[in-house]
Amino acid sequence: MAQSQESLAAFVEATAEEYGLPGVAVGVWAGGKEIYACHGVTSVDNPLPVDERTLFVLGSVSKTFTATVLMRLVAEGRVELDAPVRRYVPELVLPDERAAAGITVLNLLNHTAGLDWRMNVDTGEGDDALAAYVARMSESQPIAAPGTRASYSQMAFNLAGRIIEKVTGLTYEQAVSSLLFEPLGLSHTSFAVNEVMTRRFAVGHTVGEDGTPTVARKWKDTRANNPGGGGASSVADLLRWARFHLGDGRAQDGTPVLPAEALRRMRQQTVELHGSTLGDAFGICWFLRDVDGVRTVGHGGSTNGQFAELLIVPERDFAVAALSNAGPDGGLAFNRAALRWALEHHLGLVERDPEPLPFDEARAQEAAGTYENDVMALTIAVDDAGLTIACAIKPEIRAAADTELPADLPPAALGLLPGDGDEYIVTSGGLTGQRGFFTRDDAGTITGADLAGRLFTRTPADR
Repeated sequence: MAQSQESLAAFVEATAEEYGLPGVAVGVWAGGKEIYACHGVTSVDNPLPVDERTLFVLGSVSKTFTATVLMRLVAEGRVELDAPVRRYVPELVLPDERAAAGITVLNLLNHTAGLDWRMNVDTGEGDDALAAYVARMSESQPIAAPGTRASYSQMAFNLAGRIIEKVTGLTYEQAVSSLLFEPLGLSHTSFAVNEVMTRRFAVGHTVGEDGTPTVARKWKDTRANNPGGGGASSVADLLRWARFHLGDGRAQDGTPVLPAEALRRMRQQTVELHGSTLGDAFGICWFLRDVDGVRTVGHGGSTNGQFAELLIVPERDFAVAALSNAGPDGGLAFNRAALRWALEHHLGLVERDPEPLPFDEARAQEAAGTYENDVMALTIAVDDAGLTIACAIKPEIRAAADTELPADLPPAALGLLPGDGDEYIVTSGGLTGQRGFFTRDDAGTITGADLAGRLFTRTPADR
């Protein structure tokens, strides 16, 4: 194990420096032991060394907390997965009444509710933040009928957080703390800024064109986004969290938290995913993906200059967590490399990206255009070298923001994949290795593009 520690430390240092990252932390659970390797500092302005207890903002890895709390409520008979959300949140209103009445709890947890990615609203930091957020959902048009397709949705998990509040009578944060964090001993995990700031924590950074990182001033998202992406944790706590999901549902001191059957159910496929790097399927919240013929279970997250990845391999009693604090692309690339390194060096599992087809201008021109969701836009274009894809926050969203938002991703190479399913893969830049696919209408016209599990609808002018 000492050799493993030395090898991991060497990899982490070299890779963090290659990507110019201020700070990173990686933890591995293998062979019944935990090993850690950390490098760099929490902030370029106020530097402290990163260690395994340093808190990073988790982004969407927080969704695993929300889903697990709901599964505990299911196990206690207080929530039913197949029940309509309105049983618990009767005040839910959407522009489409049929959709509002038809969404189930499970639809929220496997991203089949037909809700858009997120809403660009700030409902404050009070205890009513989630209630006010749900009230604003009356302004958000669904993108599909419930249960008809998977599309990754922050909005869905924030609504799931409101179910937790209504059923428990507690705020979302109080419920997660009392039902999960306290019994599991996750003492370096929190949603509260006032708690985090008393400990060593990382801030996000934006790396400029000259390679210089500057502090990203918006540290975390609004309170209403806590269920979908507002948690902060350390790499040591993430491994403790992973070990709970690999175990029998008890805390390390033997306290029962969740039946083992419920944990296993979270890892069972509920809906297949098409052409996604994130996974081959959704379980309950978890992305399910086969690497070299072995099933892995994981979730990633990104915020303003901070990135997180958690991956477990149940049949090998293995887990790896990676945290980094700079974007727009270096942190993503580092975490992806760390997971691949750990899988290969500890389990002998090698993940390979599919090879794109030679450039076909006719097919490329067919896909070129602008694709949007409620917050972001993809621009797919054709240049002399082939297809490119750029990802940006909509200008009107950025202009209206009163805080700094994450940097846009510049054009990167995009290749179409073999087969007739309109799948593609990004082959350069921060999204290297990310896969997606195009959707068509009955006439065969491309009407949408999925990337990172999210549907982007083609703008009418580009059809």
